[in-house]
Amino acid sequence: MRKRAAALCGAAAVMAGTLTAVPAEARAPGTANTTPQTAKLTWKSCATKNYPTLQCASLKVPLDHRRPHGEKISLALSRVPHTARAYQGPLLVNPGGPGGSGLTLAGFVARSLPAKVAARYDVIGFDPRGVGASKPALNCGPGHFDPVRPNSLPATPAIEQANLARATSFAAACGKKYAHLLPYIDTISAVRDMDAIRQALGAKKINYFGYSYGTYLGAVYAKFFPERVRRLVLDSVVDPTDVWYEANLNQDVAFNDRHRAFLAWVAEHDAAYGLGTDPEEIEATWYAMRGALAKKPAGGTVGASELEDTFIPGGYYNGYWPILAEAFAAYVHDKDPEPLVEAYEDFGAVDASGDNGYSVYTSVQCRDADWPRDWRRDWRRWREDNWAVYEKAPFMTWNNAWYNAPCAFWPTDSLRPVNVANGKLPPVLLFQATGDAATPYEGGVTVHRLLARSSLVVEEGGGNHGVTLSGNACLDKHLAAYLTDGTVPRGYGEADAVCEALPDPEPTDTASAKAASAPSNGSALHGLLGFRH
Repeated sequence: MRKRAAALCGAAAVMAGTLTAVPAEARAPGTANTTPQTAKLTWKSCATKNYPTLQCASLKVPLDHRRPHGEKISLALSRVPHTARAYQGPLLVNPGGPGGSGLTLAGFVARSLPAKVAARYDVIGFDPRGVGASKPALNCGPGHFDPVRPNSLPATPAIEQANLARATSFAAACGKKYAHLLPYIDTISAVRDMDAIRQALGAKKINYFGYSYGTYLGAVYAKFFPERVRRLVLDSVVDPTDVWYEANLNQDVAFNDRHRAFLAWVAEHDAAYGLGTDPEEIEATWYAMRGALAKKPAGGTVGASELEDTFIPGGYYNGYWPILAEAFAAYVHDKDPEPLVEAYEDFGAVDASGDNGYSVYTSVQCRDADWPRDWRRDWRRWREDNWAVYEKAPFMTWNNAWYNAPCAFWPTDSLRPVNVANGKLPPVLLFQATGDAATPYEGGVTVHRLLARSSLVVEEGGGNHGVTLSGNACLDKHLAAYLTDGTVPRGYGEADAVCEALPDPEPTDTASAKAASAPSNGSALHGLLGFRH
């Protein structure tokens, strides 16, 4: 989780409403002459400039769903109400993470879908348990990512021990502050919360649209409650067969490829950046910059680890490439640290929202599945695995290892990953870019195989993470058709439909790049999705 300023708009002034009555039964989604009956959730306006019809409420759910009359927690909800008479029910949306806030995403999805499609749904956002405006919200270690952190590359025993100390202290802080909560911060508990939301909305079935980790959340919901799924859209699909230790190692390789794609783009635009025309030489220059920053952080803020934090977002979204290239060039040519510091503040710095998101991220991932945990024995495995991956993929490997290292010391037992294989669902629509680094392409293919009636739409040559509603009309056409009447493409072979990727951006200076990206759907979406899924 990184700084997501756009995602916070409207999230602070949210939660006044509560559930005030037992949900009433609603008609099955379809054409209706009147508004379907709903539960007495108290919806109040939490409108923003960008999302003027956004409403918010809250819902109490059991901390432990096996004890429905026990301790309660509060979930923050948002809604853009339907306006068409041909109502198709609630469309729950989730931005991923785990740890991402979904409140503003509801407004974005409702605004970005074709108006005639969005009008047929109540678009429902929610902050999963522990996140954002839901209560209690986790914050295990405020300032855990404050600069300057130890070098992520454990080239000496002292550096390794410094990073291990950070990981152990974070896990210990979570255990001390939230001992009674941590056993219930996991995907399965979040899935049961989603079904409580369905009941509170008075819906027999839900529609669901999830990005990134939200695809795993949706697939697990569908496994538990297949009869309650009406439509299911999964964009940038998590491979459910390798959660979560192996998934992160696989990410490291994919992000290294994506970073090299960025460096190749810089080489193509030597006229703009003057860093050369050979991608391998530019890569060597980037690592030389990293080495220099390890010794003398830029502006006293951007050391080697912070540099990685700054450039990792470029692996999620190529719209950031011009800004990153400009900062890279300014440092190399002029030893000017300011553009690099500014890029770090925009993309890499972690604020209070990011601290919360990371606390939930670790809580869910460390609880969801087995990790090598006996650190006296198993840290040897972490060390060996990550050095092996680093040899072929140095860009993010050790940064990612330390990001997940609290799981080696986590104070709760682990659950087993859910086998999401499912033959009981209506048609499901999957979207996947071939060069996605955060959720590599194989995840989409695997889930396509596991969900019997799914259709896979592939963005050929695309490298962004989160591809629908970000400017590709071909992808969005398939999404709109499915949400309109359930139409899915049916093809032969690995993919059911293929869309060509959008072209990479053109070079601009930093100020122009920010101005150009501000109104685009791609920048807005990736501001909401954040990083580190």
